[in-house]
Amino acid sequence: MTVIDDLLADARIPTAPHDGFDVGAALRRLATDAAVVTAPHPDTLRAAQAGQRLSVICRWILNKPDAADHVDRLAQDPDAATEDQLDVDGALVFACLLHLTDHHESAQFWWQLAAGAGHRAAAYCLHLHHLALGESREARHWLYVVTDDVIDTDTPNDVFLATLEAVAAYVRRTGTSSANAPTAGLEMEVDRLAAAEAGSCIIVQRPDRRLADRLHDFTRR
Repeated sequence: MTVIDDLLADARIPTAPHDGFDVGAALRRLATDAAVVTAPHPDTLRAAQAGQRLSVICRWILNKPDAADHVDRLAQDPDAATEDQLDVDGALVFACLLHLTDHHESAQFWWQLAAGAGHRAAAYCLHLHHLALGESREARHWLYVVTDDVIDTDTPNDVFLATLEAVAAYVRRTGTSSANAPTAGLEMEVDRLAAAEAGSCIIVQRPDRRLADRLHDFTRR
């Protein structure tokens, strides 16, 4: 044996005894430590859930059989500039389409128009929209509009809210075909409207007949 062999033999790392080592317990500790490190903050989780619920509800609204008819009326009435003249259902549908095509500021604008005219579904969308952004005060305000404001309707506010949340849960759980995402053609039409307004305003203005026709095709599928 050479001097080098002697040095290598002395440099060997001693093997630790395995007696009494609980592999299962070690793995459980590692899993617990990983969970602590990766668990999201409750506010982050709440925001993510609100965003998912909003997208589900928007898809459901966009796929309703009369959605295109309401947007068509909105497109045909360019002089309807105030809340009491607007087809508020059309404003809701258009806002949901804007949200699903990533025009979120414009979606908020159209939801606010519809909610200001007493549309509770639009107010609920605003609640989820602000909750997803972590804007708790605004989210509470719009939830109050849904649940506590006095609105002239035959459906009690708490029943209305429970119904919307049940629909969102059902659509998300079943993946029903009545909640399809916008097609590429619809998205292109929205982007066209957004580009037309880019020089003067960041808000996507009222839909036109071309977009309404595309939405008719979408809802007839």
